[in-house]
Amino acid sequence: MSESQVESSAPEPKKRKATETRSQVWDHFEKNLSSEGNLIKGMCKYCKKTYAADPKKYGTSSLKNHSIACLMNPQAKETRQSRLAFGRGESNESVLTNWVFNQDNVRREVTKMIVIDELPFKFVEGRGFRGMMQAACPMFKIPSRWTVNRDIFAIYLEERKSLKKFFKEHSQRVSLTTDTWTSVQRINYMCITAHYIDAQWKLNKKIISFVPIQSHKGDAIAKALEVCLVEWGIRNIMTITVDNASSNDVALVFLKSKLVSWGCSSVRAQYLHMRCIAHILNLVVQDGLKMADSALKKLRDTVRNAIPYRYVFEAYDGHEPSFKLDLGDSLLADYDWVYLESFINLLKNFYEMTIRISGSLYVTSNSYLTEICDLGFSLTEMIASPNLTEKNMDQKMKDKFDKYWGDEEKMNLVIFFANIMDPRDKMEYMPLQFDQLFGAEKGEACFRKVKSQLTTLFEDNVQQYSEPSQSQSQSQSGKGEALLVRSQSKFKSLLRQQKLDSGALDGKTSELDVYLGEAIVDDNGKEFDLLMWWKLNSARFPILSKLASDVLAVPISTVASESTFSTGGRVLDNFRSSLTPKIVEALICTQDWLRGPSEPIAVEENLEDLEKFEKEIDNLRVGTSSTRHEENIHSVGTQASDFGGFEEVDTDVDP
Repeated sequence: MSESQVESSAPEPKKRKATETRSQVWDHFEKNLSSEGNLIKGMCKYCKKTYAADPKKYGTSSLKNHSIACLMNPQAKETRQSRLAFGRGESNESVLTNWVFNQDNVRREVTKMIVIDELPFKFVEGRGFRGMMQAACPMFKIPSRWTVNRDIFAIYLEERKSLKKFFKEHSQRVSLTTDTWTSVQRINYMCITAHYIDAQWKLNKKIISFVPIQSHKGDAIAKALEVCLVEWGIRNIMTITVDNASSNDVALVFLKSKLVSWGCSSVRAQYLHMRCIAHILNLVVQDGLKMADSALKKLRDTVRNAIPYRYVFEAYDGHEPSFKLDLGDSLLADYDWVYLESFINLLKNFYEMTIRISGSLYVTSNSYLTEICDLGFSLTEMIASPNLTEKNMDQKMKDKFDKYWGDEEKMNLVIFFANIMDPRDKMEYMPLQFDQLFGAEKGEACFRKVKSQLTTLFEDNVQQYSEPSQSQSQSQSGKGEALLVRSQSKFKSLLRQQKLDSGALDGKTSELDVYLGEAIVDDNGKEFDLLMWWKLNSARFPILSKLASDVLAVPISTVASESTFSTGGRVLDNFRSSLTPKIVEALICTQDWLRGPSEPIAVEENLEDLEKFEKEIDNLRVGTSSTRHEENIHSVGTQASDFGGFEEVDTDVDP
């Protein structure tokens, strides 16, 4: 074998593997390598300072020291002083606070902003948002849209758990409103909203479910309600407010039996079904509109809001022959004007009433009886009108009114209880109101029934909230007595306690009797806070106040649930129709919980503010144009004098 062959067959020396940097300090520094690939410097990821980092000469000691001392390093917040910053106090005043950057806190607030302001998930990936965060908080690591999706669902589960705990620990009854809606995906959604008064006597509403259902039939609605109540652990239901669809009647019959099987007393279960007053008002108005169709068609054909210009039309008709020719049969006659004026006044009353009873941030159940009595009285007066068309229209509306509110058997007695729980009314006007609604004979019977049922409901509350009596405790502890003697003692003490609770023994007066025996509150036309009154008097009426809390929290319309569909329409628009039902529910419920009860979202701009803003822009534009025009003329005049082209320049500007 030749020498060259021996050399070629000799093994090549192994190359030394490059040493990997194992120090955790490189989580906070970027490596700066030489052209040969050797590490020479490290640059801080937060403040961009560089340090020599050759492992053979310097090591990582200087990098570690800087990592601990760097004010922009979020990982070293425990080892450095916090920053001073100006924040906002409870009354929106500037206050000096300590501030320490926290990646998780900022990320959570960004997620809440996307939910509350209904922003798209990809908003965090936009150039504008990234530029803003780079200027405001450069150390914040911006999450992706998928991370935002997961964060939204995490916040939803967290808030849901907190709300479930509240319902579990508090004993007050909850009232529900529910309605259904079909999205752009052609999916049927059902919204369920809970209404309750908390320990501070504040009225609250919370969306607890926004889920797809198979159909709008009664069995599907009942199943969705049952699943929702089971998931939330809610058993203490006062009422469920629904519209007048027959499917809702079927659903609530099923749910009533289900609540009784869960332990709800039959006394409370009988008040479960509450009909939406707004839907009934709509039916009454629609019957009236059918009778006014001819005059309304003429009015629409002529011009909208034409009543203030009635005499202009009449004068124009007398001086312009073609006016009548153009309008033909659509020309309004004198009796049409009179009829429409009275009809518009009536519609105004309906509109104002609808606005009053549709609130969800204030108590409405106490005004139900007053509202329908006033409406019934107005319809009865208008039936006496000499105008036959107007009389027929009002009679048609009164017939529809009597169908729902002319028979107390079709009305939920809770609305009467809520009226009694208003210390400004109690039972002071109720006999006359019943006489006006149902007639003298039926009205008197209804009044007796309301008093009896209210007493029964109050006694049911007494049994639920009263502590065991001393005699009951003693009878339970007397285990050494004979069986016969023990049974008699227990039975007698039970009867005695029931009589004590009802005020039938020793001349004791119940809380209900004391409350009704006191004079009504005279508010003198001033603003009256009903819930505050009960908060101040709850110590005097510990059990009756709980009943008041239950009935005053009852919503008398489904507007609270229906308004949620506006949010649903924005969440599920044509550009985001691929969202799953789970994330849709998370978005809608979380937005409702985070926004708070007294902060309704403003989706549309205020038109009056926009008009003022446009006028300011127009004035500014006109002023700027005039200034520029004068400057141009001045420039032309200067040029003319410079070149001698003109002797005089006219500077009169046409405004």
